[in-house]
Amino acid sequence: MHAAIIQFPGTNREADMSAALRLATGRDPRLVWHGETSLPAGIDLIILPGGFSYGDYLRAGAIAAHSPVMREVARRAEAGVLVLGVCNGFQALCEAGLLPGALMRNASLRFVCREVKLEVAATDTPFTRLYRRGEVIRCPVAHADGNYFADAATLDALEGEGRVVFRYAEGTNPNGSQRDIAGICNVRRNVLGMMPHPEDFTEEAHGCLDGLRLFKGLADELSEKAA
Repeated sequence: MHAAIIQFPGTNREADMSAALRLATGRDPRLVWHGETSLPAGIDLIILPGGFSYGDYLRAGAIAAHSPVMREVARRAEAGVLVLGVCNGFQALCEAGLLPGALMRNASLRFVCREVKLEVAATDTPFTRLYRRGEVIRCPVAHADGNYFADAATLDALEGEGRVVFRYAEGTNPNGSQRDIAGICNVRRNVLGMMPHPEDFTEEAHGCLDGLRLFKGLADELSEKAA
């Protein structure tokens, strides 16, 4: 697996992502600055990590969505390359139009940093192939703008097409997100955006390994494609 992590001014989770990918694949990802207009050849996974790109000025992820590299991210996604956006990365994917809807200020109007429960709502994606549908896993969140919003038609389409990938479970919705949505994918299922941080539950020292299966599943998916 050849992965690239996009860095924006204010990105702060690239080290966590790198460590998770190293655990899952034994290989270091490439770090790509947002001002680049191209990505290395052979990249089969692009990650937009968490943080506060551009200080969340204007709207969280809104300025990052117009960074030069995002045109290439969109082009690669259209070609079938896997794209994962976590937290601020999810916000940027929505702002860039790669995923529908928007992430608004938490209903509490406060920054939330704690563990939540996630129901795995879809397992027919490269990101969730090692989970069981309906399984409840643990995952941390850390955000101020994680309240997923979309119009009723979009929400119904996401539900009907099985594109809600993760939901907050057992009353742990930390932000007021509609229909408890914590993560969604595109129609082609190669782009996933999620607010919780699976990269932070990948080592024994974290106290939980529930996030590691996401990265191992990606490694397995890309290994099979390359075989």
